[in-house]
Amino acid sequence: MRIPESDNNSNLSSSYDSIPEAGPSCVTFDKAGHSNGINKENGFSTPVSNGTTPNGSLSMGNGLAKHNSSVTRVSLPGTTIYDDPYLDREEFVRLVIQSLRDVGYIESAATLEAESGYSLEAPEVSEFRQHILRGAWADAEPLLVQLGVTDTDALLDTRFLIGKQKYLELLEARKTTAALQVLRNDLAPYSTSSEQEELHVLSSLMMCSDPEDLRRRASWDGASGTSRRQLLDDLQHYIPSSIMIPQRRFSTLLTQSREYQRHRCLYHNSPVEPSSFSLFSDHTCNKESFPRITTTILEVHSDEVWNVAWSHDGTHLASASKDKTAIIWRIGLEAEPSSRDCIAEFILRDHPYSVGCLAWSLDDSILSTSADHLILLWDTKTGVLMKTLENHAETVSALVWLPDGSGFMSGSLDRKIVLWDMEGELRESWNDIAIRVTDAAVTPDMRRLVAVGMGYTPPPTLGTLSRGHVRDASPPIVSNGNSNPMVPRSSENRMIIYDLKTGQVELSVHMEGELTSVKISEDSRYALINHAPDEIHLWDLEEFRLARKFTGQRQGHHVIRSCFGGIDGNFVISGSEDRNVYVWHRDTGALLEVLEGHGEGSVNSVAWNPRNKRMFASCSDDNTIRVWEAPVSAGELLRGFGIPESEPEMIGKGKGKVKQPWAYNDGVL
Repeated sequence: MRIPESDNNSNLSSSYDSIPEAGPSCVTFDKAGHSNGINKENGFSTPVSNGTTPNGSLSMGNGLAKHNSSVTRVSLPGTTIYDDPYLDREEFVRLVIQSLRDVGYIESAATLEAESGYSLEAPEVSEFRQHILRGAWADAEPLLVQLGVTDTDALLDTRFLIGKQKYLELLEARKTTAALQVLRNDLAPYSTSSEQEELHVLSSLMMCSDPEDLRRRASWDGASGTSRRQLLDDLQHYIPSSIMIPQRRFSTLLTQSREYQRHRCLYHNSPVEPSSFSLFSDHTCNKESFPRITTTILEVHSDEVWNVAWSHDGTHLASASKDKTAIIWRIGLEAEPSSRDCIAEFILRDHPYSVGCLAWSLDDSILSTSADHLILLWDTKTGVLMKTLENHAETVSALVWLPDGSGFMSGSLDRKIVLWDMEGELRESWNDIAIRVTDAAVTPDMRRLVAVGMGYTPPPTLGTLSRGHVRDASPPIVSNGNSNPMVPRSSENRMIIYDLKTGQVELSVHMEGELTSVKISEDSRYALINHAPDEIHLWDLEEFRLARKFTGQRQGHHVIRSCFGGIDGNFVISGSEDRNVYVWHRDTGALLEVLEGHGEGSVNSVAWNPRNKRMFASCSDDNTIRVWEAPVSAGELLRGFGIPESEPEMIGKGKGKVKQPWAYNDGVL
């Protein structure tokens, strides 16, 4: 906002000759922590920031500053800066003024206003903020139109928001009669059709027993908390940003820049710390810190290893094998790879068939395994078999513990999904579902169950299932000429997304190829699905769309399981039938690494350590499990064992045989 040319320096100074001396430069605050908006020094006044005051509350000032008479206004040609047509000079300068005030440089902000001729914001904006933060609702509402809120619906929304805050504060103060008047006169007339339900909820708050009960039921922290500041942020959405600049706007832009750099950093795998980002340079992570070197080979299984899973604390790894055993390995995380103990702590031998699935309970006290149609529950502290469950009639292909720790779910080729409690007692069974389940996963937010499978059978009435309504994405049913409906072969493989609470089907999508694995991202946003032939699909669970495909790996005949990895889940990692491990960047789809090392056969499963974000494990038809970490000097590792660099050897540790290969670059010594 341009300061009028007629508002010259002599007029500015003469208007504030009566301000008393305040000694050192300061901004004063009342007992409630509110700023008086005056910085007293050198005979002029400046309002404080529209950011925060030293005590953390929002400041009051944000209007037209009065400037030092000694500052000469500078006139510059053009309206943009840095030869960039998208960078408007006025917007830039006003953001700098706001930022200077945010960090406490009040005098510098006032000087820049005087020198540039731009004012941060108009006096009406400052007044509006003061009225909202002081609870002067009657004074705030008339200013809405002056601040650019002219749309009828927008005015209704803003008045409803202000009325809601006023209503809650009156209830908190136990002024029930006045609150009822606000409900009738200020809220009901301004509520839109979409706000009618909220109006009913607000009216029910009249029955709250005390202010604490009110704040709890309304999810509101009270008049003395941050609610007024939150109201100001909500109102900001309706006021043009050129009139009322959003709070700490420059900080928001820096945060967006930081997030953009993080997402563009293909090998980003470092904690978000102040030391990892600088305003002076773009953020990049060193490729050398990526876990692409085998530091440990676990060799105890006597046949193909089909699955691996880390405990939630990252200290143990479970493996499942064709040899009818599962093994719980203890993996030392604190020590360097050269001195780490990797011990086969328990070998679980009581499986009558090959072991396919593994899943740890939330507290890591129980390991569930599957062998054909059986589910076995193991005590991970003793290795003792606790219980065997025989509810399924065909191969159990999915085991997943619920994120709240209340139990687990199993899926099978017998078209059943079963919910069990912690003790292995059946709680609920979803029978006759539309697919023979090949894998399933529950979102961490407990909202959805994602199942994949084959042999899709449409429900009796197209678009419905026994447990709820189907949002169906299948092709139409056609006839085979004998009056019998026939589903096209392309729809035999399906991904089905269920509402976990109701069992209703939210989405059912046919797939062209076989589906062997599904994993969910930590933020519950994405599902990662292995799709034969030779593809991995990333599905957006909020928008119900295919977000990306990852290609390069080989999958045609075997069950291959992929996973998310990295500190932000920004890697996609998968095994392959060409005995390699493939790693992609999740957000760009770029293939980052093809890791060699396993012997003949498929790499069947991979699992990223949930505690050490620079470690993952893979298992293979070569009967081994490999632990992968960031590169370490080969000589350093060899010297750590006291072994000449030319003589790497097998080292036995604990109950199992562990090979420590010393690797460098992209190869293994």
